[in-house]
Amino acid sequence: MTKIAVFLTDRFADWECALLMAAARTYYGMDVLTVSTNGQKVTSAGGLQIIPDLALDQVSAQKPDAFIMAGGSVWSTDEAPDMDDALKALAAGKVLIGAICDANLALAATGLINDVPHTANAPEALSGVGDYDGEKNYVASPAAIRADGFVTAPGTAPISFMREVLIALGRDEKELGFYTGLYANEHQKAA
Repeated sequence: MTKIAVFLTDRFADWECALLMAAARTYYGMDVLTVSTNGQKVTSAGGLQIIPDLALDQVSAQKPDAFIMAGGSVWSTDEAPDMDDALKALAAGKVLIGAICDANLALAATGLINDVPHTANAPEALSGVGDYDGEKNYVASPAAIRADGFVTAPGTAPISFMREVLIALGRDEKELGFYTGLYANEHQKAA
Protein backbone atom coordinates (compact mmCIF):
# COMPACT_ATOMS: atom_id res chain seq x y z
CA MET A 1 0.00 0.00 0.00
CA THR A 2 1.30 3.44 -0.92
CA LYS A 3 2.09 5.48 2.17
CA ILE A 4 2.11 9.28 2.45
CA ALA A 5 3.44 11.10 5.52
CA VAL A 6 2.06 14.65 5.82
CA PHE A 7 4.03 17.02 8.04
CA LEU A 8 1.91 19.59 9.88
CA THR A 9 2.96 22.50 12.08
CA ASP A 10 0.94 24.73 14.34
CA ARG A 11 -1.02 27.16 12.17
CA PHE A 12 -0.66 24.91 9.11
CA ALA A 13 -2.80 25.92 6.14
CA ASP A 14 -5.61 23.34 6.32
CA TRP A 15 -6.69 23.75 2.69
CA GLU A 16 -3.27 23.16 1.16
CA CYS A 17 -3.05 19.41 1.84
CA ALA A 18 -6.67 18.53 2.59
CA LEU A 19 -7.58 17.61 -0.98
CA LEU A 20 -4.43 15.52 -1.42
CA MET A 21 -5.03 13.68 1.85
CA ALA A 22 -8.69 13.01 1.09
CA ALA A 23 -8.10 11.90 -2.51
CA ALA A 24 -5.17 9.66 -1.55
CA ARG A 25 -7.08 7.95 1.25
CA THR A 26 -10.61 7.88 -0.17
CA TYR A 27 -10.15 7.43 -3.93
CA TYR A 28 -6.86 5.55 -4.01
CA GLY A 29 -6.77 3.62 -0.72
CA MET A 30 -3.41 5.04 0.30
CA ASP A 31 -2.23 5.11 3.88
CA VAL A 32 -2.03 8.77 4.96
CA LEU A 33 -0.13 9.44 8.18
CA THR A 34 0.05 12.82 9.88
CA VAL A 35 3.32 13.99 11.41
CA SER A 36 4.39 16.83 13.70
CA THR A 37 7.84 17.70 14.99
CA ASN A 38 7.40 15.88 18.30
CA GLY A 39 4.18 13.97 17.66
CA GLN A 40 2.20 16.45 19.73
CA LYS A 41 -1.14 17.97 18.75
CA VAL A 42 -1.09 20.82 16.25
CA THR A 43 -3.81 23.33 15.42
CA SER A 44 -4.40 24.55 11.88
CA ALA A 45 -4.93 28.13 10.75
CA GLY A 46 -8.65 27.33 10.70
CA GLY A 47 -8.67 25.86 14.21
CA LEU A 48 -8.69 22.17 13.24
CA GLN A 49 -6.87 20.18 15.92
CA ILE A 50 -4.81 17.20 14.78
CA ILE A 51 -3.24 14.54 16.97
CA PRO A 52 -0.50 13.26 14.64
CA ASP A 53 0.24 9.62 14.03
CA LEU A 54 3.99 10.17 14.22
CA ALA A 55 6.80 12.40 15.39
CA LEU A 56 9.27 13.55 12.74
CA ASP A 57 11.98 11.18 14.00
CA GLN A 58 9.63 8.21 13.47
CA VAL A 59 8.93 8.86 9.79
CA SER A 60 11.86 7.00 8.21
CA ALA A 61 10.97 3.78 10.02
CA GLN A 62 7.53 3.91 8.37
CA LYS A 63 9.17 3.87 4.91
CA PRO A 64 6.79 6.37 3.31
CA ASP A 65 6.57 6.69 -0.45
CA ALA A 66 6.03 10.43 -0.08
CA PHE A 67 6.71 13.09 2.54
CA ILE A 68 4.52 16.16 2.15
CA MET A 69 4.86 19.46 4.00
CA ALA A 70 1.83 21.68 4.41
CA GLY A 71 2.39 25.41 4.31
CA GLY A 72 1.51 27.82 7.04
CA SER A 73 2.66 30.97 8.76
CA VAL A 74 5.20 29.23 11.00
CA TRP A 75 7.62 28.54 8.13
CA SER A 76 8.64 32.20 7.84
CA THR A 77 9.30 32.60 11.57
CA ASP A 78 11.94 31.55 14.08
CA GLU A 79 9.47 28.88 15.25
CA ALA A 80 9.92 26.93 12.00
CA PRO A 81 11.13 23.40 12.67
CA ASP A 82 14.58 22.42 11.42
CA MET A 83 13.83 20.01 8.58
CA ASP A 84 17.32 19.82 7.09
CA ASP A 85 18.43 16.37 8.30
CA ALA A 86 15.02 14.76 7.84
CA LEU A 87 14.56 16.06 4.30
CA LYS A 88 18.08 15.11 3.22
CA ALA A 89 17.64 11.59 4.63
CA LEU A 90 14.27 11.18 2.91
CA ALA A 91 15.65 12.44 -0.40
CA ALA A 92 18.62 10.07 -0.11
CA GLY A 93 16.10 7.26 0.39
CA LYS A 94 14.31 8.26 -2.85
CA VAL A 95 11.15 9.35 -1.02
CA LEU A 96 9.04 11.81 -3.00
CA ILE A 97 9.10 15.18 -1.22
CA GLY A 98 6.34 17.72 -1.68
CA ALA A 99 6.12 21.26 -0.34
CA ILE A 100 3.39 23.82 -0.79
CA CYS A 101 3.33 27.52 0.05
CA ASP A 102 5.85 28.57 2.70
CA ALA A 103 6.86 24.96 3.39
CA ASN A 104 9.03 25.52 0.31
CA LEU A 105 11.25 27.66 2.55
CA ALA A 106 12.30 24.56 4.50
CA LEU A 107 12.85 22.56 1.33
CA ALA A 108 14.83 25.35 -0.33
CA ALA A 109 17.01 25.80 2.77
CA THR A 110 18.35 22.25 2.34
CA GLY A 111 19.70 23.03 -1.14
CA LEU A 112 17.98 19.90 -2.46
CA ILE A 113 16.03 21.80 -5.14
CA ASN A 114 18.89 24.00 -6.35
CA ASP A 115 19.27 21.98 -9.56
CA VAL A 116 15.62 21.00 -9.98
CA PRO A 117 12.80 22.98 -11.60
CA HIS A 118 10.64 24.25 -8.73
CA THR A 119 8.19 26.93 -7.72
CA ALA A 120 6.89 28.60 -4.55
CA ASN A 121 4.88 31.66 -3.58
CA ALA A 122 7.49 34.00 -5.08
CA PRO A 123 11.16 33.74 -6.05
CA GLU A 124 12.23 36.46 -3.63
CA ALA A 125 10.79 34.45 -0.75
CA LEU A 126 13.46 31.78 -1.31
CA SER A 127 16.44 34.11 -1.84
CA GLY A 128 19.01 33.88 0.91
CA VAL A 129 17.31 30.95 2.66
CA GLY A 130 19.82 28.44 4.05
CA ASP A 131 21.71 26.60 1.28
CA TYR A 132 19.33 27.75 -1.46
CA ASP A 133 21.05 28.74 -4.68
CA GLY A 134 18.42 27.61 -7.17
CA GLU A 135 17.20 30.86 -8.67
CA LYS A 136 18.15 29.64 -12.16
CA ASN A 137 15.68 26.74 -11.80
CA TYR A 138 12.84 28.70 -10.25
CA VAL A 139 9.71 28.61 -12.40
CA ALA A 140 7.10 31.32 -11.88
CA SER A 141 4.05 29.08 -12.08
CA PRO A 142 0.54 29.35 -10.65
CA ALA A 143 0.42 25.53 -10.62
CA ALA A 144 2.47 22.81 -8.93
CA ILE A 145 5.65 21.55 -10.57
CA ARG A 146 6.79 17.92 -10.45
CA ALA A 147 10.47 17.24 -11.16
CA ASP A 148 13.13 14.74 -10.11
CA GLY A 149 11.47 13.44 -6.96
CA PHE A 150 10.04 16.76 -5.78
CA VAL A 151 6.67 18.48 -6.08
CA THR A 152 6.54 22.17 -5.25
CA ALA A 153 3.60 24.55 -5.37
CA PRO A 154 2.52 28.03 -4.39
CA GLY A 155 -0.11 28.16 -1.67
CA THR A 156 -2.76 29.01 -4.23
CA ALA A 157 -2.37 25.66 -6.00
CA PRO A 158 -3.73 22.86 -3.78
CA ILE A 159 -5.54 21.21 -6.71
CA SER A 160 -2.52 20.89 -8.98
CA PHE A 161 -0.42 19.97 -5.93
CA MET A 162 -2.76 17.02 -5.27
CA ARG A 163 -2.60 16.04 -8.93
CA GLU A 164 1.20 16.19 -9.28
CA VAL A 165 1.87 14.31 -6.04
CA LEU A 166 -0.52 11.51 -7.03
CA ILE A 167 0.94 11.30 -10.55
CA ALA A 168 4.42 11.09 -9.04
CA LEU A 169 3.13 8.18 -6.94
CA GLY A 170 2.08 6.36 -10.09
CA ARG A 171 -1.57 7.26 -10.40
CA ASP A 172 -3.18 7.64 -13.81
CA GLU A 173 -2.64 11.10 -15.27
CA LYS A 174 -5.83 10.98 -17.35
CA GLU A 175 -7.96 10.02 -14.35
CA LEU A 176 -6.34 12.75 -12.29
CA GLY A 177 -7.14 15.18 -15.09
CA PHE A 178 -10.78 14.36 -14.44
CA TYR A 179 -10.44 15.10 -10.71
CA THR A 180 -8.47 18.27 -11.39
CA GLY A 181 -11.22 19.47 -13.69
CA LEU A 182 -13.89 18.47 -11.22
CA TYR A 183 -12.32 20.37 -8.33
CA ALA A 184 -11.38 23.38 -10.45
CA ASN A 185 -14.74 23.57 -12.21
CA GLU A 186 -16.03 26.31 -9.93
CA HIS A 187 -13.29 28.61 -11.25
CA GLN A 188 -14.44 28.33 -14.87
CA LYS A 189 -16.23 31.23 -16.47
CA ALA A 190 -19.96 30.75 -16.86
CA ALA A 191 -21.06 30.35 -20.46
